[in-house]
Amino acid sequence: MQAVVLKERERGQYVTVTDLPVPRLAGPGDVRIRALSVGLDGTDREIIRNRYGVLPEGASQLVIGHELLGVVVEAGPASMLKPGELATVLVRRPCGDVRCTCCRSGQQDYCSTGFYTERGIRGADGFLCEYVVERSDYVVPVPRECAEYGVLVEPQSIVEKAWNQIGSLQRRLAWSPETVLIVGSGPLGLLATLTCRSVGLDVHVWSRSGADSVNADIVRSCGGRYHEVNLREEPGADSGLLSGGGGLSGVSGLAEFAVTQRISPDLIWECSGYSPHAFEAMKALNANGVLALLGVASGDRRIEISSDMLNQEMVLKNKAIIGSVNASRADFESAIRRLQRIEAMYPGQLVRLMTERLSLGQVPDLDFEQVTVKAVVDLVTREEAARLIGGGVRDGY
Repeated sequence: MQAVVLKERERGQYVTVTDLPVPRLAGPGDVRIRALSVGLDGTDREIIRNRYGVLPEGASQLVIGHELLGVVVEAGPASMLKPGELATVLVRRPCGDVRCTCCRSGQQDYCSTGFYTERGIRGADGFLCEYVVERSDYVVPVPRECAEYGVLVEPQSIVEKAWNQIGSLQRRLAWSPETVLIVGSGPLGLLATLTCRSVGLDVHVWSRSGADSVNADIVRSCGGRYHEVNLREEPGADSGLLSGGGGLSGVSGLAEFAVTQRISPDLIWECSGYSPHAFEAMKALNANGVLALLGVASGDRRIEISSDMLNQEMVLKNKAIIGSVNASRADFESAIRRLQRIEAMYPGQLVRLMTERLSLGQVPDLDFEQVTVKAVVDLVTREEAARLIGGGVRDGY
């Protein structure tokens, strides 16, 4: 079978397409999954561009890719799954350290030791290949009606994890949020937008994508309000670090923007990965509000900021900051339900997020600067997918 791998060589790592043996079931609880499509995100960009991945111990290569939609083609007798079922797979595996209570309790997304593995990212092969074998414990069934947008379950699970954290945290008070500010209009920013609109919140999105972009149109199509960033380059800013998908490198003035536009957010989602916003956002946030960080900063950006201001805002106004990366089975399951709700309320908008459809062979040379919102790799044709899952697949599965 063909696979996209990160390989080692004397001059460093590189990404290529190679042939690998088709994996076989190793136990009665295993299933073999035919990959239908695999989404690419910022982590994949870092792996492909900056060779960010960690190879399995003793291996010379790592199969990349961690956002899977596939179909079960072989199921062990103890798996409780059956051929023809759509499925996705959890990404993180527990560290195995008996002192890590989170991993011992099935909450490896909160691993305290840092010695976890992640499929396609760190120490374990991923899903950008034709077939995947996995223990059924880590396989999440996906309803057939989600075939068109099921590849979004993994990124939506990150949003769901943050949403669940926010709900748990805000039980500390009588909180009735009304206004949300989302920074960045990449895949996570748009999924956060659709999530917040699906529960009736007033959503403002601040991003550098043009007002006539697909990103902006998706925001408006679900009733959100889109604000194009007024770029102000700062000395030393790396304007190329965050690209396509609504990054905001080299931009300042989030608090000023919120004041000028009279936006008073109860909740801010930082989805651009431009870390200075994470701190500036604290000033713009309402008392008792929450700042959720979903974008992962890359590089070594530095800013001058008043630590006293941060202290005062958090202590005197009861503000909180949370982060979300990776997710649990419960988050994957709630992600599926949320995507179904979003599709019912805003038909066709989820499919619009997947702006580029690629083949395996195009991945190593992918220019992420040219990706409008999200790139998805298709490993089978629409006709083959329909045959594998028994029909019911429309364009853009």
